Amino acid sequence: MNLNIVMIAVIAANVLVSIKGFNDLSFFERYKFQIRGIKNGEKLRMVTSGFLHVDVTHLLFNMITFYFFAPIVVSRFGDPKFLAIYLASLLAGNLLSFQFHKNEDHYSAVGASGAVTGVIYSAILLNPNMSLYFFFIPIPIPAYVFGIGYLLYSIYGMKKRIGNIGHTAHFGGAIGGYVLTLVFYPGLIAIDPLMVTLLAIPIVLLYVLGKMGKL
Repeated sequence: MNLNIVMIAVIAANVLVSIKGFNDLSFFERYKFQIRGIKNGEKLRMVTSGFLHVDVTHLLFNMITFYFFAPIVVSRFGDPKFLAIYLASLLAGNLLSFQFHKNEDHYSAVGASGAVTGVIYSAILLNPNMSLYFFFIPIPIPAYVFGIGYLLYSIYGMKKRIGNIGHTAHFGGAIGGYVLTLVFYPGLIAIDPLMVTLLAIPIVLLYVLGKMGKL
């Protein structure tokens, strides 16, 4: 699996910004995602927070996941469109987080998870039948099953506020990856309408639950 220049640049940006944040608390506080700060006009947090991480484990998990899924998207779209998917997913994740937590001024978050989830969902949309392996599950799982299941769990996590995890950013990132993949490759709707529809189910469900006030 080859790293190209854009993948290297994304990983380097995450590593360098995160290390700066590990060693400089004021930097970390200034650029993390925070509802109050964003309301006060600090819109840059919507982007910079996606390159900060809580600790080395958090950083490594996101970058290793990115490393395995990004090549699928890069090989289909090339560097500029891949980078657009990554950044759009980052922003979509933080926009959904802002909407969901807008009345919680002290809510804050960091991490590339939204962007990485967008890349994962894009890769799944492009190759829904690839097999994914997890150390705690002894059999391969079709990618589309994982994708749908993960977003359904994210909805549950959003509703129940499970753990110190940005479920909303993950879901928003997946929406960004899904939408932009279809914008760049609209023929996929005709090629594989079943998978396009199945992978849209959690997104539609989130919208319906939101409209019904169930979140």
